[in-house]
Amino acid sequence: MKYELDKDEKIIEKEAAGYKKVSEEKKKNIESILGKSSKKRVVTLRLNNNDLEQLKSIANIEGIPYQTLISSILHKYVNDRFVDKKEVFKISELLK
Repeated sequence: MKYELDKDEKIIEKEAAGYKKVSEEKKKNIESILGKSSKKRVVTLRLNNNDLEQLKSIANIEGIPYQTLISSILHKYVNDRFVDKKEVFKISELLK
């Protein structure tokens, strides 16, 4: 059976000749950063009961655990990527 590359793998194959090898020191530094970024810590968080129930409901609709939803929301917020769709729609309507 022959394996067929997916779209992303084809792009990597096409661009592979342009890649540069990095030094061992830089490679270790990159691996260290990636290792630290993937570590998770357990925290205790007190939430309003109604807010928690709404989060659980949204998570259920999305098909993910509510803890994952909370983590995703916080991650997007601290990385300045959290966007309120309703506000975007309001602004786009005002700009028309």
